[in-house]
Amino acid sequence: MDKRKIIYFEDELNDEFSTAVIPPRRIDETYVYRKDSPFKKFTHFFWYRIVATPIAFFYTKIAHRHKIVGKSALRKFKKSGYFLYGNHTHALGDSVIPSMLTLPKDAYVIVHPSNVSIPYIRRVATSLGALPLPDTLGAYKNFISAVESRYNDGCAVVIYPEAHIWPYYTKIRPFKDDSFHYPVKLGAPVFCFTNTYQKRRFGKKPKTVTYVDGPFFPNKELSPTEQRADLRNRVYERMCERAENSNVVVIEYKRKEKENG
Repeated sequence: MDKRKIIYFEDELNDEFSTAVIPPRRIDETYVYRKDSPFKKFTHFFWYRIVATPIAFFYTKIAHRHKIVGKSALRKFKKSGYFLYGNHTHALGDSVIPSMLTLPKDAYVIVHPSNVSIPYIRRVATSLGALPLPDTLGAYKNFISAVESRYNDGCAVVIYPEAHIWPYYTKIRPFKDDSFHYPVKLGAPVFCFTNTYQKRRFGKKPKTVTYVDGPFFPNKELSPTEQRADLRNRVYERMCERAENSNVVVIEYKRKEKENG
């Protein structure tokens, strides 16, 4: 568990407090987002189902006493795709919890390029379904195509709209509505999940309780820009409500005082 007790922040939108420092690779038009050869499909199945899913199950249950509330809402869309938005508060937990929420559906997570930048490990990450954000226009076209095709395949596309990790943060940080243009364009259902930290009956470490809410659909009576803002606001408000269920503060976050003069 993170050993820090107090973290001082300045910018809720841009401050990053992950302890991992990984130089990101450049994601350009040569990056291949979809690899659908029979061999690549097998490696995805192997790493996702045979290796990662059991590890994720035992890690969440043993290390975090993980509990999911509201997962039944996702089961209504077991044959179709959807977008899933969550708060970003645990580096390792955030990489495995989505697969527990969407099981048996595959989850493809939109990630920072640093997540696919470590040699050897990046092959596993991409095989598991990491979709790194692009750096060039050519890569952006391939990225959008991959996001849309995974949704059309009936998979879950997972997004952390806060973008930066704040370990064990118990509130919801303001986030932009940029990432909501995917469901607006596709007319897709949206769900949100809120990880909260709550007291265990025994032990000092908190348990993680994840609340799933939705579906939220784009309001077609609005313009695309207004639809994005509307979706963002409904998701944000629901996540803020769920965040109130946290009753353990592992790390205290304090705003830095501005220096005078």
